[in-house]
Amino acid sequence: MKQVMLDDIGINGQIKLKQAKVAVIGAGGLGCPILQYLTAMGIGTIGLIDFDTVDESNLHRQVLYTSENVGQKKVEVAFQKLSQQNPFISLIKHNVLLDESNATELLKNYDIVVDGCDNFATRYVVNDACVTLNKPLIYGSILAYQGQLAVFNYIGSKNLRDIFPEAPNAEDVPSCSENGVLGIVPGIVGSMMAQETVSVILERPGLVNTLAIIDTLSYSVTKLAY
Repeated sequence: MKQVMLDDIGINGQIKLKQAKVAVIGAGGLGCPILQYLTAMGIGTIGLIDFDTVDESNLHRQVLYTSENVGQKKVEVAFQKLSQQNPFISLIKHNVLLDESNATELLKNYDIVVDGCDNFATRYVVNDACVTLNKPLIYGSILAYQGQLAVFNYIGSKNLRDIFPEAPNAEDVPSCSENGVLGIVPGIVGSMMAQETVSVILERPGLVNTLAIIDTLSYSVTKLAY
């Protein structure tokens, strides 16, 4: 791998990536690039957590899937394609809806959690489970032309509730399905989430106690300390 040629990764860094166990929640717009890049970079164990099926409306941004996959389980399709991309890693399928009843059990055997889900209710469940389990959490969200990115609960750092103590009402929060998103935006933000995941594995995260707001129209990144 070309990344081994980088002085700050090398063979020892690649061994850390190989030994890492990462849970990715959501195999949708954010999850697709996260999964593809973590797989390609050789993360040793990746858990795929999603309960949904591929819909035609997904295809402009969820680039793991094609029209032939419409109606199929995302976890099954993603598992098949990622296995072909890198057969030398371990992929674990969790074809379930993550909620308060199973989050802790699902996530307990992973080192790092990457949240690519699409709703605030699940984000808070994931956040709270990571705090309980003392797991670092890579957080991301997207809407229209913008995205957000943060690293929560890293060696005692702050978490989602330190920014927003309570989840907003679902009817008060715009969603991609209602307000739209440019197909490229989850690719950009998801790739950044994958990079931050690698940074945590290599023990050099850049967004601890910092929320990054990415505007893809102006190419600006605003960092807010919290």
